[in-house]
Amino acid sequence: MVYEYSKGSVMQITNISEAKANLSFLIKRVQETDEPIIIGKAGKPVAILSAFKENSSPRQLGGSWEGKVKISSDFDDADQEIEDSFYNSSIFPDES
Repeated sequence: MVYEYSKGSVMQITNISEAKANLSFLIKRVQETDEPIIIGKAGKPVAILSAFKENSSPRQLGGSWEGKVKISSDFDDADQEIEDSFYNSSIFPDES
């Protein structure tokens, strides 16, 4: 059975049992030719095996919160009250 893939190329369908038995070969073929393979069940397409393409473009920073959030200059400063509750509480008695 022949199907037209969305890129306009005509391909033959491979059934599930054939794909299962020859998966390594099909993966190698997809990598080498960059042509996807249609996998079908009962003569109808159900999946496409295609090569993975890693996105090599740099990550875009920003987003919907860009410019809307301001971090205080003392954000990382230790809060003495919180420190005291951790280190000077009955859970951690002084070792003196």
